Amino acid sequence: MITNIVPYLVTNGNGQEAVEFYKHALGAEVISLQTFGEMPANPEYPLPEEAKDRVLNAQLKIGHASLMLSDTFPGNPYQLGSQVTIAILINDASEAKEIFDKLQDSGKVTMPLQETFWSPAYGQVTDRFGVEWQVSTENEK
Repeated sequence: MITNIVPYLVTNGNGQEAVEFYKHALGAEVISLQTFGEMPANPEYPLPEEAKDRVLNAQLKIGHASLMLSDTFPGNPYQLGSQVTIAILINDASEAKEIFDKLQDSGKVTMPLQETFWSPAYGQVTDRFGVEWQVSTENEK
């Protein structure tokens, strides 16, 4: 079952500054903030020094609404107009796959649906209308 749809902002290396800005400007409460440096190490893909303090994922609460945010990875392109995506949170991996498959019809997969250290099934897809989706299965709490 879909549990939530959340606007997701992508910043270009200034994610921590953006979090502080939204705390001040909107009274946002920081629910969580994780940097690329806090990811599990992978010796096949060493983390560049300039990536360590960039935001991997931040979750903010603004009133009754949620906002998510992350930085681009150093070297990945950043293009104005694509800095807002939509995160769709789902509590069942098989349903996440079904929704992901439907969204990719006549669209483009950016990251195939796969297990990550934060989700049993996570992927990124741009649908046929140019909307970027982050499909994420929530871990059982």
